[in-house]
Amino acid sequence: MKQVIDNFSTGAADYAVFRPTSPQSVFDFLYAHVSHFDTAWDCGTGNGQVAVQLSERFKTVFATDISAEQLSHAGKKDNIIYLLERGEQTSLTDKSIDLITVAQAIHWFDFDTFYKEVRRVARPGALIAAWTYTNLKLTPEINHVIDHFYCDITHAYWDKERDLVDAGYKTIPFPFDEIPTPTFGIRKMYTFDQMIGYLRTWSGVRHYIENEHTDPLNLVLNDLKKAWGSNTELEVYWPVHMRAGRVW
Repeated sequence: MKQVIDNFSTGAADYAVFRPTSPQSVFDFLYAHVSHFDTAWDCGTGNGQVAVQLSERFKTVFATDISAEQLSHAGKKDNIIYLLERGEQTSLTDKSIDLITVAQAIHWFDFDTFYKEVRRVARPGALIAAWTYTNLKLTPEINHVIDHFYCDITHAYWDKERDLVDAGYKTIPFPFDEIPTPTFGIRKMYTFDQMIGYLRTWSGVRHYIENEHTDPLNLVLNDLKKAWGSNTELEVYWPVHMRAGRVW
């Protein structure tokens, strides 16, 4: 099985504060394609953002993650059961799950082993959905600086799995009865400091700091401030790409 990669235990508190949450349109789409609302499994749940949303509709939500630190920041609900487990090997019961969700995480998994586990736990006709958001967009001036920061300064410090995110999950294996999905989007108002806080949660930034012992944001901070201008807040947009299908 693929070696576990845990990029998100360090800085879990910042991750909970600065990372965007999945838009309501994602959940509306999922619920329109789910037949039963008994049990959901949110795999790679992180701090439980998706699990909390699912708990509003499902009787029971199982939420798994490999990071105890991330789970310590997860939202608590009476009908959410958090489990410190790999997605590829869980304690879930055979043929018990109506909906399987993986938000911004499936690119870390061992696909073959994970999909075997999905088929084991899914009820016939269950829905599986995996989605990811790609790089944030603001104004053209800020986008130019962030693109330089991502492509030229930090690019060598990202894990190879990031390529799957950049491709909007189009290149991941997905051996299910696929359902066409729209492109969703996350919109959120950020202050300048919130944008910087978000950029510091990037695993590529943390890898850069670990290797170079300096913060790469210092290389573009003045350019970002200049591009931001006098705005108190600006709208940030992340395109969201999903693969969804039936498990038979």
